[in-house]
Amino acid sequence: MRTVTIKDERRSLTNVAMGENVKIFDFVNAYGCTIGDNTKVGAFVEIQKNAVVGKNCKISSHTFVCEGVHIDDNVFVGHNVTFINDRYPSAVTGDGSMQTEDDWSVIPTHVGKEASIGSSSTIMCGVTIGEGAMIGAGSVVTKDVPPGTIAAGNPARVMRTIDKEKTEEIRSLP
Repeated sequence: MRTVTIKDERRSLTNVAMGENVKIFDFVNAYGCTIGDNTKVGAFVEIQKNAVVGKNCKISSHTFVCEGVHIDDNVFVGHNVTFINDRYPSAVTGDGSMQTEDDWSVIPTHVGKEASIGSSSTIMCGVTIGEGAMIGAGSVVTKDVPPGTIAAGNPARVMRTIDKEKTEEIRSLP
């Protein structure tokens, strides 16, 4: 891993720990995060400090990966996916002054290896999306999703278990 800082009219990368062969498209804002080998980060993505994106991931355009999100290796994140790290967000404290980092705690979220998250999904904080799970497009994930299952809807519910053999057969089609 090497630490990268690049600021120009097309991207802002500050103190990013980056693996080999990482592809960052235009208009990405990333700071204080880690991005693993061979990962692709699409245009208009933000990855905040202390977020981790593993190896061989694809983070599609217009996605927001906030502090506290850990994405394992080989994960697909569709367009316009939003991760959330605070259950009760507020601009101000009880006395009306602006909130600072000291006024709340990050609630971590974990995405397991080889999971896929469909476009325009929202992932609430504190959940785990299991290894090989698939989230349907437009879903709102409010609870853990077991490994090897498909979850969809608002709120997302487990629809069925993934047939791994059938999935591999489909992926091998020309």
